[in-house]
This record gives sequence, C-alpha cells and structure tokens, in this order.
Amino acid sequence: MSDKPNRRSGKPARAETPRTGAERREISRGRLRMLADPIYRGIRLVVDRAHGFRTAVGIVLIAGFAITSVLAVAFGALAREVRAGKTQAFDEGVMAYLGQHRIQWVERSLGEITYLGTGLVVMVIVGVAALLLWNTRHRYSAVLLLISAGGGLVLNTLLKLGFDRERPQIFDWGTHASSSSFPSGHAMSSATVYTTIAYLAARLQRHWWAKTLTFTAAIVLIVIVCLSRLYLGVHYPSDVAAGVIMGVAWAAFCMAMLEAIQALGRRRADVRRDERPADEEKGEGPPTTAEGGVVSPTAAAAADARSSA
Repeated sequence: MSDKPNRRSGKPARAETPRTGAERREISRGRLRMLADPIYRGIRLVVDRAHGFRTAVGIVLIAGFAITSVLAVAFGALAREVRAGKTQAFDEGVMAYLGQHRIQWVERSLGEITYLGTGLVVMVIVGVAALLLWNTRHRYSAVLLLISAGGGLVLNTLLKLGFDRERPQIFDWGTHASSSSFPSGHAMSSATVYTTIAYLAARLQRHWWAKTLTFTAAIVLIVIVCLSRLYLGVHYPSDVAAGVIMGVAWAAFCMAMLEAIQALGRRRADVRRDERPADEEKGEGPPTTAEGGVVSPTAAAAADARSSA
C-alpha cells in the first residue's frame, strides 16, 4: 500500500499487512467469542482447580447430576400443573385447533414418521448403532446407548402407570395408541435416543460444523416426532413436553457417566482397551493398542513407514 498522508493527522498512513485466513476468521467470530469465552474461562478455572483425578471425575458427575436434577424439577412442576388440571384448557385448545386444520397428506406423512419414536423401531436403531460402536472399540459407548434406550423405556412405563392420564378425545386419532397419555413415550424415547446418538457421534467428529449439523438433525427429528403425536390426536402438548424433558434428563445422566468413564480411560489401560479415547479418534491424542496401551511416537512413526513402504 502507498504511504499517503492520513486525512485527520496529516501523517503518512502505515502500510497494512495482509491478514491471513485464520486472522480473518478470528475477526468474523468476534461476536460469538464474546459469548463463548466466559464459558471456556469457567471450564478452564474448574479444571485448574481440580488438582486430583478423582476431583475431575467428581466434577463431571456433579455437572451431569445438576443438569438432570434441574430437568427433573421442571418435569415435576409440569406434572403438578397437569394433575391440578391447570394445563387442560391450553391442551384442549391446541388440539381443537389442530383438529380443525388437518390436511390429509400431512396426516399420512406424520403417520409414517411417528414410528421413529416407537419402542421397537428405536431399539432397532440403537442395536445397529451399538454394534458399530462395539466393533470400533467404543464398547462403553455401546453399553451406554443400550442403557439409555432401555432405561428410558422402563422409566416411561413407570411414569405412565403412576400418572395414568387419559388420552385426548378431541378428534379421531390418526394412528393406534393403547397406553396412558402422560408423559408421551414417543417424545421421551426420541429425545433420549437421538440426543444420545448425536452426542456420541459429535464426540468423534473433528469439525464444529459437523457437530452442529449432527445436533441440528437430531433436534429436527425429535421435533417432528413430537409434532406427529399432536397432529395425530393421541397426545396433549403437555404430554409431549413432559416426555422431552424427561428424555433429555435421562440422556444427560447417561452422558455424564460416559464422560467420567472417558476420564478414567486416560489413566487406566484396561478401560482404554474397551473404550477408545475420543481425542485419539479425532487424531488429537496418542494412539493406543488393542490392549489399551499407549503407542510411543517412535513406534507409531515406524508403523507408518512400514505401511507406506
């Protein structure tokens, strides 16, 4: 650039150095960093204060329990409102509106989509995903997924038996339903399983855009399944909301347990043998053997040389 005088000061302007791509991206993300930096600083502060390994694992578990507890309290508050009949006018008003604006092709489409929240379909998806995780040495993740799905189904059954709310009778149903209404089993199953699958997939992905896309797809799928239960006339809005709250709460508890196992795996070879660290999967950590031992840089370089020869 030329050294033309500055219009305000009369002094020659400094020649600007062309910015690199990383610098330009840093500027474009400035606003997001204003929100993210305090969060990251808080996480670093907690990690710095966690002088011992047990403390670090305890912090992970406490954070998971805290999230689960908050969601459980929210569920309890909603359940009290439902039992007192305070949500009934709103629930019936929403259902009456949907009954007056039904579209045949939409109802048929949602009648197919709603099966993605059915217990049998969900367990088939979970079984396939768990098999893939197990064969790629993510066995604790596979077990977590099975516990998350199976435990969610059991918990939902117990909650349905406890509340025993009758299903809405505002208009003719667009699908078959037999059990009680509160909380929605489809909403709870989809929230539990698809949130957990998105979490497990995002842990192994390198790029932020891939993680964002994964969680966005999971959220969209959960929302569509929930809307299908309303549109088909088999659940009140409060049933669906309660199912989502409890589903995410149970998923958060299971995710906290896996994070604690991952932290344990960084210290113990027997855990690394069954649960490959996420940072290794993304190429950010030292590789490990099938027995859980850490491969030295020299041995890894020699293996790479043999494979390329």
